Amino acid sequence: MTAAVDIDQLHFSYPDGHQVLKGIDLHIQAGESVGLIGPNGAGKTTLLLHLNGLLCGSGHIRIFGMPMQKGNLKRIREKVGLLFQDPDDQLFSTTVFDDVAFGPVNMGLSPDEVRQRSREALRQVGMEALAQKIPFHLSLGEKKRIAIATILSMKPELIVLDEPTSNLDPRQRKNLINLLKEIHVTKIIASHDLAMVGQLCNRVVILNAGAIVWDGIATIALTDENLMNANGLETVPA
Repeated sequence: MTAAVDIDQLHFSYPDGHQVLKGIDLHIQAGESVGLIGPNGAGKTTLLLHLNGLLCGSGHIRIFGMPMQKGNLKRIREKVGLLFQDPDDQLFSTTVFDDVAFGPVNMGLSPDEVRQRSREALRQVGMEALAQKIPFHLSLGEKKRIAIATILSMKPELIVLDEPTSNLDPRQRKNLINLLKEIHVTKIIASHDLAMVGQLCNRVVILNAGAIVWDGIATIALTDENLMNANGLETVPA
């Protein structure tokens, strides 16, 4: 079986010379749900942005067997849906429907297929009734659901989420977790919400100071007080 993600010796530094990723090796099989955790500044978001070519470091990345290179970017970005921490970075059209349709339109699909995919994605996230609303006027929880719909309309095989539950109230958070449970594709979730990670992920990767320091079963990591304390994290009750 072709792995969803193969990363070998990935290094990345920002233009100011600050090295953020230091020799990352990471291999994720199709169908896995992986939590990416670690303290602030560990490099989690930087790593996520490499998975659809928004950033490019040195090393080797393959997504579903395709090397991360210019000629493959269009196909890779169709397979990898990236959810930004702030949905306002993802929503820019005059209506919710237009935002959700943007990806399928740029895939060159027929108008009928675009409408079908967009309606289905909105149905999946429970936002059909808001199709003609202006995204700017929605609540944060609604915006996050719409942002997820913009990804689902492209039928990705891998969804990468950066702090999906941040700033949500308890009800919105619960609803979003339940929604993510129902999305049956490979998922990589970077978050400080470790209880959510425990609910959604069977595997945890701990990133600290740009390096992977632990990779294994989620329940073992999240309940190991010494491991979590050493990496600026708190345990999650079993």
